[in-house]
Amino acid sequence: MAFDILEQALLNYDNLNLPKNFDPHVQIAGNYAPVPEQSVSHSLPVTGAIPDCIDGVYLRNGANPLFEPLGGHHLFDGDGMIHAVTIGGGCARYACRFTETERLVQERSIGRPVFPKTIGELHGHSGIARLLLFYARGLFGLIDHRHGTGVANAGLVYFNGHLLAMSEEDLPYHVRITPSGDLVTAGRYNFEGQLDSPMVAHPKIDPVSGELFALSYNFSHKPYLTHFRFSPDGKMSPKIEIPVEIPTMMHDFAITENFVVIPDQQVVFNLRKMINGGSPVMYDDKKTPRFGFLPKNATDSSNLIWVDSPADTFCFHLWNAWEETESNEVVVIGSCMTPPDSIFNGQDEDLKAILTEIRFNLVTGDSARRPIVSKPEEVNLEVGMVNQSLVGRKTRYAYLAITEPWPKACGFAKVDLWSGEIKKYIYGDQLYGGEPYFLGREVYSDCEREDDGFIMVFVHDEKKWRSELQIVNAIDLKLEASVELPNRVPYGFHGTFVHASHLPHQA
Repeated sequence: MAFDILEQALLNYDNLNLPKNFDPHVQIAGNYAPVPEQSVSHSLPVTGAIPDCIDGVYLRNGANPLFEPLGGHHLFDGDGMIHAVTIGGGCARYACRFTETERLVQERSIGRPVFPKTIGELHGHSGIARLLLFYARGLFGLIDHRHGTGVANAGLVYFNGHLLAMSEEDLPYHVRITPSGDLVTAGRYNFEGQLDSPMVAHPKIDPVSGELFALSYNFSHKPYLTHFRFSPDGKMSPKIEIPVEIPTMMHDFAITENFVVIPDQQVVFNLRKMINGGSPVMYDDKKTPRFGFLPKNATDSSNLIWVDSPADTFCFHLWNAWEETESNEVVVIGSCMTPPDSIFNGQDEDLKAILTEIRFNLVTGDSARRPIVSKPEEVNLEVGMVNQSLVGRKTRYAYLAITEPWPKACGFAKVDLWSGEIKKYIYGDQLYGGEPYFLGREVYSDCEREDDGFIMVFVHDEKKWRSELQIVNAIDLKLEASVELPNRVPYGFHGTFVHASHLPHQA
């Protein structure tokens, strides 16, 4: 009761003047509002024809708070929910389930939110007080904070028989796909006892070697950043400490044929700013941005090459990278965001996400950047992917959400990374979507075209208040089929596809 009284006092203080980036009335309004779980719905209505070669489960992760927030709330703070569409024989089924994290299970049993929200609540003195209150409850046995505090709402990856849901502040969570197309959380996954730290939300699978590459960061003590990898059968390499002087916010990274590409950029964690009343996530204009290039077979950081990068190259996501050996360069493709910390600290209406090529010469230490499309200031391109069978190798096409009006996506773009040509697929009046997922036809048969495949994306109609899965031919951007869904799908984050042949072999 004493803790509850103290918490209410903190909430009354915090809620007096919440900025819109932390105001739940803004962050979870409209189609950002949460939905309940949905058991499997069969024989969904289909307009058009689902291509016969699509056989498996499309899954997309997102933030979906179980309880109405009591205090500040950022879009990234919501509990993880996976939406799954099982496709086979031209038919479709749908289900959505929470990922049963330790946090969600405990809050459900208590009946209200008690775990602090990393972005929405941990600001200033009240943020420190909320942390102390949280650990005090743990000390008295009212909650258990020893086995994970994360939400698993961001990345999804299928590796070595495990569908893993991830967020940066916790270990991954293993989710099983049932034969009916439902989802069941198997539990917090530490790779058979090998992993003792969180992973960033976007580990990379090398399409040639089958290895999984990952990073882990810590914002409170050294080592602030470590790298490790897993063999195709799940054996973990020793961790390699990446020498950085201050903890960097690192949501994504890249790989090439021979390197792990590590962005050490200007959005950092600064706990002193939090003590002084600000956000622990901030833009440090005094820091020189740089990228590190670590050999993929390295056993320590002695051969790590750092190259300073040009100004304004903060990328929340990196779409691909590859080596051009004739010029000793590594090419990195990402969406450079300005202002860099606006998604954490406000001003999001002025945010620009410019698709950019950044070149790094590993011999001379030179670097250069250029926007890929003409008039880049006229289109925000964020959230998307390249053909996953070419990750780390030179790619021609990227498929990216057109995030207008930010952060909604009015459509997606197919961008020729070589020529800068951009082709747009617009959903329509008051229709918005999320990440376009590219499913290459080469998953099923031999294919010579990099863009031979399909775009899968959830689209929501804000007039009719209903959602559908659209399947678009990636070559000509023609709609092949739309699957009407039984309930609304909130705008979310990242997805993956698990082929039907893999489902019987799940762990």
